[in-house]
Amino acid sequence: MPELFEQLAAPLQEPFMQRALAGVALASLNCGVLGAYVVTRRMAFVSTALTHTILPGVVFAFLLGFSLYWGALGAALLTALGVGVIAGGRELREDTAVGVMFSLMFALGVWLMTASGNFRDFQGLLFGSALGVTSRDLWMIGSASAVIFTLLTLFHRGLELSSYDEEYARQCGFAPAALRLLLLALVALGTVSCVQLVGALLTTALLITPAAAAALLARTLRGVMVLAAVFGVVSGVGGLLLSWYCAAWRVPSGAAVVFVCSTIFLVAFAWKRFALKSIFSPR
Repeated sequence: MPELFEQLAAPLQEPFMQRALAGVALASLNCGVLGAYVVTRRMAFVSTALTHTILPGVVFAFLLGFSLYWGALGAALLTALGVGVIAGGRELREDTAVGVMFSLMFALGVWLMTASGNFRDFQGLLFGSALGVTSRDLWMIGSASAVIFTLLTLFHRGLELSSYDEEYARQCGFAPAALRLLLLALVALGTVSCVQLVGALLTTALLITPAAAAALLARTLRGVMVLAAVFGVVSGVGGLLLSWYCAAWRVPSGAAVVFVCSTIFLVAFAWKRFALKSIFSPR
C-alpha cells in the first residue's frame, strides 16, 4: 500500500509537473468560467475561430523571436475586433463575420508556417506541451486569470443580462455591443492562456465542453459558471495526471485533457437524458 501511494504521489514531487498542474488548473479555470458565457450566448463557433486564428500571431512571434503569448494575444484580439466591426453594422450576421476572419487569419498562419520552412517547430503550438510550462508561462497565465476575473466581476451583471435579453440590458443602461466585444477580448485572452498547455487545435474543447456539460445540469448562469469551472479544473488536472500514469501508452497531455472533458460531458448528458427522466417519469 505505501508503494501505491508513492507511485500516485510521484508526479507531485517533480518541479516540472508541479508547474504543469498549476498552469493547467489556472487555464482550465479561465476557460470554464468564460465558457459559461460562450455556451449561454451560443458563441461556440466564435470561440472555435479564436482558437484557430491565433496561429499567424504565434508563428509571427516565433519567427521574430519574441514571446509567443504576445503574438497569440495580438492575433486573437485582432480577430475579436474584426468580428465586432464587421458584424457591428448589422449588414452581415456575426457567423459570417467569424467565417471571414477565421479563413483570413488561418490562411495567413499556414502561409507563415510554410514560409518558415519547418513545420516541426510549431508542433507544440498546434498540439500543446503542458510538461514544458516554465515559471514565465505560469506568470503569464496567472496574469491572464487576474485580468479575466477582475473584468468579469466588474461587468458580470451587464454580461448576464445581455446574454439573455439584449434589449432589456439596453434599457437597464448597458451597452450590449460593447459588452460583446469585451467578452470576445476575454475569450481571446483565455484562449491564449491555454495554447502552451493543450495547443491551438484542442483549446476549443477546454473552452466549450466543460461549460456544455455544466449547462446540462445547472439552471442559472452563475450555476453554469461554477460547475464549468469545476469540470474544467478536473478535466485539466485529471487529463494531465492521466497522461503521466499512462506514459507507456504515449497519451499526449493535450489529448488526455480533452478525453477527460468529453467523458464528463457524456456522463452529464447521460444523466440529463436518462437518469432524470427515469426519476421524474410517472409510474
